[in-house]
Amino acid sequence: MSTPASKKPSDNNDNTSANTTGKGVNEGVDTVNLPEDQASNTDVSLISGGSKPRKYKKDNPSFFMQRGYQILLVLGLIAAFLLAMVYQTLFGRIEQPQQKVTIERGDTYYGLLPQWQQQVPLFSTTVAKLYIRSQIDAPLHAGIYELPANPTVAEALQVLAQGAKVAMVKVQVIEGKSVQDLYQNLRDNDGIKKEVLIAGSDNESIARALDLVGVLPESVTSSDDPIVRYNLEGWFTPDTYYYGEGASDKQVLTDLYKRQQQALTTAWENRAPDLPYDSPYEALIMASIIEKETSVPEERPLVSAVFNNRLKQGMRLQTDPTIIYGMGSRYDGNIRRADIDEKTGYNTYQIDGLPPTPIALPSAASIEATLHPADSEALYFVATGTGGHKFTNSLAEHNKAVQEYLRVMREQRAQTPPQ
Repeated sequence: MSTPASKKPSDNNDNTSANTTGKGVNEGVDTVNLPEDQASNTDVSLISGGSKPRKYKKDNPSFFMQRGYQILLVLGLIAAFLLAMVYQTLFGRIEQPQQKVTIERGDTYYGLLPQWQQQVPLFSTTVAKLYIRSQIDAPLHAGIYELPANPTVAEALQVLAQGAKVAMVKVQVIEGKSVQDLYQNLRDNDGIKKEVLIAGSDNESIARALDLVGVLPESVTSSDDPIVRYNLEGWFTPDTYYYGEGASDKQVLTDLYKRQQQALTTAWENRAPDLPYDSPYEALIMASIIEKETSVPEERPLVSAVFNNRLKQGMRLQTDPTIIYGMGSRYDGNIRRADIDEKTGYNTYQIDGLPPTPIALPSAASIEATLHPADSEALYFVATGTGGHKFTNSLAEHNKAVQEYLRVMREQRAQTPPQ
């Protein structure tokens, strides 16, 4: 038997061992036994990681320059925004025509900011407050101020700040009072200079001095009734106003007329359909009657509906305030049967339709109610005796409401101790 020759360790075993060791080191990535044609085409960058973006070391000057530029850009954008906000707040234009603004007692500069914030883009209340604190050292004074067209907030604030240097005069025009009450109020006001309401002035001279003859219908300017002729009743809007001391009665009356004309024109242009009024002046007459008939705001549209329904049905208005106005200075606080039966130009128990002029100074709310009556078929109303009125659709219901009113009044008189 022959003995087999001993074998030398195979080179393959060495390769296997080497490959095994290499695989452990290289986590299974085989780069040794690639064919030559593949090895020559291998992209070294895929192995070396050359496709990854270059990273700056933090001690590299280029790194700090890049970050610095970014920070400067952000800071520049923030600064530009803040500057734009400051500029817009103080110098952005408010789009509005030249107009007068009424400031009431108790109003503050800060109280005006919400309105301006709505009108000016990028408006900052903080910037505006800082400006007010630094530039204006006096409180806001009540008064009427004339702002220029398209003012900036800074310009408006400077105009309002001038009020501290001017003594203001209060002019109070009460809703439902007559134009004669207004005239007397101005005559008695020592802070108002008299140019129109001078001794001997009458309806015609006042209308001509104010250049308002043209707003009156011919039936008023040519009337033989001294109460009617050139009567400007109703044409001045009631409110509380403040004027610089020394303002003229002409200035005040002109201002009040323009406000009333604007309120009437706006309401007329937006009126409800199918109303029994042929002109804004007729609506002004009705508004004055509504103003006198109720002091309860929510009743105005209902009172308007009653008169609207009556006019459409050809019924007389039969409203007591018209009797009183037609009596003039003869009215002593009571309406008697003889007064109801007297046919004056204003007594709507005796005349059809509307009286020739308004009978009071109506508010904007009464003008609105006139041109937007409630949806009601009521034809009558009477006081309840406890506040407000009872509205009814028929005469029978109305008579019951009258009896109830009389009962309440008797009870109130019985409970009132004798003087």
